[in-house]
Amino acid sequence: MFVDELKIKVMAGKGGDGCTSFHREKYVSMGGPDGGNGGKGASIIFKVDKGLKTLIDLRYMKIIKGEKGENGKGANRQGANAQDVVIKVPEGTTIIDLDTNLVVADLVGENTEVVVAQGGRGGRGNAAFKSHSDNAPRISELGEPGEMRLLKVELKMIADVGLVGLPSVGKSSILASISAASPKIASYHFTTLVPNLGYVKLKDERSFIMADLPGLIEGASEGVGLGHKFLRHALRTKIIAHVIDMGASEERDPIEDYLTIREEIQKYSEKLALKKEIIIANKMDLEKAQENLEKFKKKFPEKEIIAISAINNEGLDELMQRLADLLEETENDPLYQNEELESHVIYKFKQEKPFTITKENEAWIVEGKELEKLFKMTRFNEDDAVLRFARKLKGMGVEDELERLGAKRGDTVIICDYAFEFKE
Repeated sequence: MFVDELKIKVMAGKGGDGCTSFHREKYVSMGGPDGGNGGKGASIIFKVDKGLKTLIDLRYMKIIKGEKGENGKGANRQGANAQDVVIKVPEGTTIIDLDTNLVVADLVGENTEVVVAQGGRGGRGNAAFKSHSDNAPRISELGEPGEMRLLKVELKMIADVGLVGLPSVGKSSILASISAASPKIASYHFTTLVPNLGYVKLKDERSFIMADLPGLIEGASEGVGLGHKFLRHALRTKIIAHVIDMGASEERDPIEDYLTIREEIQKYSEKLALKKEIIIANKMDLEKAQENLEKFKKKFPEKEIIAISAINNEGLDELMQRLADLLEETENDPLYQNEELESHVIYKFKQEKPFTITKENEAWIVEGKELEKLFKMTRFNEDDAVLRFARKLKGMGVEDELERLGAKRGDTVIICDYAFEFKE
């Protein structure tokens, strides 16, 4: 089964908790703090494996969850880091954060990898809080929560040449004739429901990858038929090889066929429409083919056309040589540099307040990512930790903002669904 798009939830592991502990040893009455730090939680990593051609391995992974880091222990023993979760994906996989609609990564190149969800850091043990003013701190942190994201994962297959055209024009026959690929071939529409890749090697040792892409129909740019599933893959190709049934075996007009597909490509992507194009006049063994070819050349005198008969293996050598030449011409063309890659778009920084305060039913609701992280890492059963939490809130400006908005001492303040009393 070919899978080229899915949604998935990733949950990195929480960091291990820090430890509150004091050194205990016979004849040592004042042992110092020796609580170790917790280990880091498991990150979720996507890594390219060129041997994969589909996202089917992710199809049944609705949620990918990382393990928690190990807790710290006494005697300054640090908790072990959890092992990262590495998910292998095909080359050409694009990862999009559905909350921001930003591209997290566009994975191209063997073993290229990206952290899609960062594991939480381990909480600090009380040994880490020792200072000149406090030689025996009774405070430690809980582990930081791991990052959680809802992702859209898309596959855009990578090929040098993309065979495009209406259904049943002979794309699969061409690919089967010039490579070791074995696409399904039959005389009915949409025989090819998924992209097929073929490796082409010429006698002069030049080689390239050719893709037989599913047949287009009118309205494909709006998603009709196989629509966007085809056009997404076409974006990766360097050359558009437009296959025309010049023999009009299904009583269609070759000129109208060509104009239909060009219009759909133009609507979908200006960049795709500007790529180098070659017309493959297929089925030249049929009776009306030569007459139709002359009409086509007259209509489009500027187009480069190569006549072939895939079923009779005629004209294919000339076609492959010309495609290899065109690929060499694209090497330094700016149009093909950074081919639709967006891996540099990792995060869009925003000028945001660290928290927001709203009032509901006489209670003040305080929200904010940094504030919530501080809350989740605080041990509220330790007095020193509670005092530190209060100091941190004051340092962030929460207390001043509450007073500015009209909060009075004794009012209820809610943070992460927990109620606190606003007081000195």
